[in-house]
Parts: sequence; C-alpha cells; structure tokens
Amino acid sequence: MELLNFKQNTFMTSDGFSIYYGHNLESNNIDESKPTLIFNYGLVCNLAHWKFQIPYFDNLGYPVIYHDYRFHFQSSSSKNIDDLNFKSISNDIYELMKHCKVTNPVMLGHSMGVNTTLEFANLHPNILKGMVLISGTVLPPQDIMFDTNWMDIIQPILETLLEKYPAIFNTLWKTGHKNPIANHAIHRGGFNTEKVPKDFVTYYLKKIGELSPEIFFQLLNEMKKQNITSKLDKIKTPTLVMSGDLDQVIPSYLQKILTDNLPESEMYIIKDGSHVPQADFPETVNERIDIFLKDL
Repeated sequence: MELLNFKQNTFMTSDGFSIYYGHNLESNNIDESKPTLIFNYGLVCNLAHWKFQIPYFDNLGYPVIYHDYRFHFQSSSSKNIDDLNFKSISNDIYELMKHCKVTNPVMLGHSMGVNTTLEFANLHPNILKGMVLISGTVLPPQDIMFDTNWMDIIQPILETLLEKYPAIFNTLWKTGHKNPIANHAIHRGGFNTEKVPKDFVTYYLKKIGELSPEIFFQLLNEMKKQNITSKLDKIKTPTLVMSGDLDQVIPSYLQKILTDNLPESEMYIIKDGSHVPQADFPETVNERIDIFLKDL
C-alpha cells in the first residue's frame, strides 16, 4: 500500500505502550473542514483490509490516521496478555487522537474493529462525529460465526492444543500462508472469490503468522464478554452500518441489531459482498461512505 502523503510514527501511551500510526495530517492536500478518519481493522487483521479506502479518502482531501493496536505488528507488547483488551485499545486511540490534536474524528471499524469503535464511543461519549461499522457484531462471535456455534465448541480444544503443544501449534500458525487448504478455505469463506485475488488472502494469512495465537484467543474472548448491546441506545453518534449480503462469517441479518439499537444509524447492504465488502467492491463502499461523511 503506497501512501506518498503519509508519515509513519510512534507515540508512548500513559501506560507505557509504543503505538505505531501513520497519518497525512501534514499533507498540502488536506481539507481542514473535513473530519479526520481513523481506521480500525479486525481480529488479527492488518492495514491491508483498508488498502482501497485509505488512499481513496486521502485523495479526496480527508485527514486520515491509521494505526496498529497494542500487541500488533509495529506497536509494542507486554508479558501480560490481559493488557490487551477493548478498554485499553480504546484508550490508546483516545491518547493517539490527543497526541495528533484531532478535533473532528470519524471512526471506521471492520469486523472486530466494530467492537473497538463501539467501545470507544461508549467510553468517550460526544467525541466522535460519526462511525462507519462494517461487518461487525455485538453478539459473541462464538455463537454466530458462519451461522453456527461451532467456534464455541472448537475454541477450547484449540486453546488446549496450544497449551500442550505450543511448538507445533505455533509452527502451523506461522506457516498458514503456505498451506493451500487454509488459503482456499479462507478465500471461499471470507471473500468474494471473483473480486478478491488469492494473493490478498495469502498476504492476510502471512500477517496473521506474525502475531501470536494468544492474541487471537484473547481478543476472541474479549468479543465474547463485551457487554455493549445494552449501551447502544445511549450512543448518539451518527452511524453508517454496512455489510455484504453474502457475508458467511457474520451474517448480514445481524446488522439489524445495530441499526435497531443505535439511535442515529442507517444501514447499507452491498450486493454480492462478503465479510470484507470494502475489498470486494471498493468503489461502491467508498462512494457510500463519502456520501455519509458529506451528510454529517
């Protein structure tokens, strides 16, 4: 993802984590009347999931900030995995916004990034000017992923295997991008195969291998125990909820929970879109987000 107008940097949080971020805030192309867009990716995902959005909105003159969560990629970690939770991530983003002197933010979240965005909106009310929530769920993913509860059954087994056979488990985890079966399954299950090439999936799996499996299980459990549903009606932020109608990971009918409970929300369903509609149909998604931003 070549971003000529962007600078990369890190800052230190109040609890001692180094957070990596990129921004175009010093670009001559910026329109200061437009809101600052902050991008939150999903569970063990990476910035490539926004590869069609970040340069698009940069070209339109929007101030843009992207970042890595703590424990992810170019941000730092600690020895205590419990330091990784939605509250700490939200506070990192809050401190990042203060560090960058952001006053007019709109947050975009994909998949688990929806949970992160909603947690931020709940913990720091009246800051966000808007939210774009793509392919997320406020229900425990173990109960609804692929419209079944198979993850609730298999997760404890996987965690036990990791505990008993860490070397083997970690090797398989790190080399998943070399496994044609894994590539095929993720491609078919999570993307529109006619729109997203296989190398996108291979890169996705390779980046997953750079993270520890403990991060995956920690955040999956965070999603399970997050109690945000009863607080949605108190989040008054204007919100665009988006989903692909063929999303197999988080079925699109679950988006109605968000639009029914977020007071200032609207829903847009992308025909033939998968769990990652912003990669399947970037032009459609980008144009719809831009309309939403102009209406704020």
